[in-house]
Amino acid sequence: MKIPMTKLTVVSESLLREELLKMMRQAGAKGFTITQADGEGSRGVRATEWEGPNTRIETIVSPSVADRILDQLANRYFEDYAVIAWMSDVTVWRAKKFQD
Repeated sequence: MKIPMTKLTVVSESLLREELLKMMRQAGAKGFTITQADGEGSRGVRATEWEGPNTRIETIVSPSVADRILDQLANRYFEDYAVIAWMSDVTVWRAKKFQD
């Protein structure tokens, strides 16, 4: 069975990794793909040897869980940390892996 879901991608300073994962789990995310990320944005290149690479966290959740996570990101992190997030509509098979 296939169902529509939301893929939420968050790129942040690596020091926030565990805190973000905890917050995302509490909001309802069940699994993650985590990779190191380098890049350049509106503030230029951020990563240095001292800061380390950014962390990219991807999770597939319901739209309501994605909204909960984004609200918390906006309230807690966007102002003071290098964090960016976006959502994409996806269709998943193996729906039981992603539903409550």
